[in-house]
Amino acid sequence: MWQFLKFNILPKLRRMQLNRMENSKKSYSQCGEDLIMQCLFRELGIDKISYLDIGAHHPSYLSNTYLFYQYGGRGVCVEPDPSLYEEFSAKRPYDTHLNCGVDAIPGDADFYLMSTSTLNTFSRVEAERYQSYGQQRILKIIQIEVKNVNEIISQYFEFPPNLVSIDVEGLDYVIMQSFDFSKFRPEVFCLETLSYTEDKSERKLTDIIALMEVNGYKTYADTYINTIFVDDTVWKNRK
Repeated sequence: MWQFLKFNILPKLRRMQLNRMENSKKSYSQCGEDLIMQCLFRELGIDKISYLDIGAHHPSYLSNTYLFYQYGGRGVCVEPDPSLYEEFSAKRPYDTHLNCGVDAIPGDADFYLMSTSTLNTFSRVEAERYQSYGQQRILKIIQIEVKNVNEIISQYFEFPPNLVSIDVEGLDYVIMQSFDFSKFRPEVFCLETLSYTEDKSERKLTDIIALMEVNGYKTYADTYINTIFVDDTVWKNRK
């Protein structure tokens, strides 16, 4: 019986196990957004992704772009927190890393370092709101350079990135308002469209969704926290 198992069944089991491993997919995003976008880009016929990751936070943890980096994609990661920024060079050496913020008007701005680093923000209103819940604290306020999103794309990309991912705690709409859609048309955006709360009073940020629709982007998927948008013309013309 053992000989039968060894030469007949066990090889089949090993092949099945290898197939499961090959077909398994690991997500680095908060709610699987990277896997959704991977399917979207495959549908669009784009296999090597360039990206602009604003509010990148960490090279891989809760990252919407690390999956694409692993598959040979390259881009620009923007992270204003100096202590978080340091990790990018070691773990993502082929990307360009910017230790700055993004806002409509370039210059220097107060950056609020929160006790939970994913909530770091340039918005005083948001920082104080987070602190008011009682679970978060403003640890420090530092001055950080901020750049305009269009200037970043012009300076660091030969062609507009395929993907723009933004998670900046309170300034997402401001950045998108300043985005030059007439000049730059990324195929895909991944934007945070849910307000952060600790009292279950969160709300969907429909103003961002409306802004994207006005500029010719349709909702491809929504994970409640983030919304993935695709250029409507590109989607309609996919092969």
